[in-house]
Amino acid sequence: MRAAPDGTEQHGGDAALLAAVAEGDGAALRELYDAHSAWLYARLMRRCHDHELVLEVVQDTWVALWKDARRFRGEGEVAAWLWGIAFRRLVSRLRSRKDVLLVDDWEAPALGRSPGAEEEVLLGVEYGDLAGALRRLSPEFRAVVQAVVLDGLTTREAGRLLGVRENTVKTRLHRAKGQLRGALAETALREGWR
Repeated sequence: MRAAPDGTEQHGGDAALLAAVAEGDGAALRELYDAHSAWLYARLMRRCHDHELVLEVVQDTWVALWKDARRFRGEGEVAAWLWGIAFRRLVSRLRSRKDVLLVDDWEAPALGRSPGAEEEVLLGVEYGDLAGALRRLSPEFRAVVQAVVLDGLTTREAGRLLGVRENTVKTRLHRAKGQLRGALAETALREGWR
């Protein structure tokens, strides 16, 4: 057994199931779907608050997995590979639509939606100094913070998702944390906190 990205335990290996899907095993596809669809939907909803669009993207992701299961090279986690497919499909859909908002997790509560328990914990810092510091990070650093800190991916999974080596993820995360610490310390000094 191993833990899925949502923390639940899974029986059997996802890579073995994916190999079975590549051979046309519909039952293996169903098992992967049952194990991963809920967290995939939840994470996509954190990026786009259009329920119908997210449902379409989730279904497109599973169709793509069914068609392209042989493309998985066994590098990294199946969940990270699946997330990469889903996220790219979401971005592709959003590029053609002007009426859908793609948001960062720390901006979601501003849209009037009720925060979940996880968001409640983050609300105290999301709109304060940390939010500003996060916005000032380069897109590469912000993407790593998003993947590792907010999405809870491992550095290996984040590397696969972002298309960079695991060591690159570690380096960017280390530098991003340093920039965040510096920005927060500067703000604290400026506002007279000690």
